Amino acid sequence: MAANKVSQSGKKWEDVGYRVWFCPKSREDVPGEVPVFNGRHALSLDAKGRLAIPTRFREKLKASCGGALVLTQHPYDLCLSLYPEPEWNRIAADVARLSDAHAAVRVLKRRFLGQAVDLEIDGNGRILVPNELRTLADLDKSVMLIGQVHRFEIWSEKGWAGQMDESLTETLPEEVQSLSF
Repeated sequence: MAANKVSQSGKKWEDVGYRVWFCPKSREDVPGEVPVFNGRHALSLDAKGRLAIPTRFREKLKASCGGALVLTQHPYDLCLSLYPEPEWNRIAADVARLSDAHAAVRVLKRRFLGQAVDLEIDGNGRILVPNELRTLADLDKSVMLIGQVHRFEIWSEKGWAGQMDESLTETLPEEVQSLSF
């Protein structure tokens, strides 16, 4: 009987739009469970440019996308963005729908969509970061993998340290100011 009440309670939350904090109803088009990626991880690129994905994320990635990933240049920062393929498909479709009438949108599309490469996690849990993308993000041997809930960012160790030293000098958007941390 208690399990039935829990099930009914969960259904009530779903009815009012609360699925789980990281998976609002707007992500219903993403098949399967949406994995959560968090934390920062100091990693090393090997001589061939391979990066080992931390073990704690490998199973989530295998379950959510079969290990199919997309790596691209971050549109704003000097880092790379790594997406599970279903999440990439969603965001890429949103970006592709933007009108090309504005020059800045065309640049964004070239940077974000045009630099994207499909990757697979190999049998040892690694991905191969193409040389062109390593150069764009100024990556060397020491890198930081930063979980951003639905994607990862890959920073050079130096770039990450510099970015962390920056203060929030710009006024944050209103929707951010309303958050209670």
